[in-house]
Amino acid sequence: MLDPFYLIVDDAAWLERLLPQGLKFAQLRVKERAEEDVWAQVHRAKQLCDAAGATLVVNDYWRIAVEEGCDWVHLGQEDLDTADLEAIRRAGVKLGISTHDHAELDRALAAKPDYVALGPVFPTVLKAMTFAPQGLERLGEWKRLIGDIPLVAIGGLTPERARQALAAGADCTAVVTDVLRHADPEARTREWIEATRAAA
Repeated sequence: MLDPFYLIVDDAAWLERLLPQGLKFAQLRVKERAEEDVWAQVHRAKQLCDAAGATLVVNDYWRIAVEEGCDWVHLGQEDLDTADLEAIRRAGVKLGISTHDHAELDRALAAKPDYVALGPVFPTVLKAMTFAPQGLERLGEWKRLIGDIPLVAIGGLTPERARQALAAGADCTAVVTDVLRHADPEARTREWIEATRAAA
């Protein structure tokens, strides 16, 4: 089972600050950087997570994740077009996959994922989305469809909304902006941990 609080960061430096707050499950999502920089970021993030007893998920860069001995990779639907799922499995790396509608869920389930993410649950400011907010009822529907596979809720979450998502069927709640853009990310991380672990 996944930790109910899943923080997504865009730089390993965040992990230096937030792992000491009790963070146990984190994704490194690095965009628009040279591959050597991504490699250095993954290497550093893996070191930090290992030292803290936390789990690192690498977004997109599955080859680097395999080479660095990471435990998890997260792929979006577009990444499934090019990722070598057999190579990922042979390396013993677990797989999370994003979904937004039934067709994407069917495709994700065919890849036998170790978790399925659904979003955005609520309106989000992180990026322009082609999908409308899914809502809490969709979380319950997704959970019924995927059964024992862990379900990750993402998009527009706050600690209060995360509690609602967990009650609606999510096993884990992922967040970016509510922590990283907060005036006090360390304190907000602690709020998230307290809220989600109490609700899980």
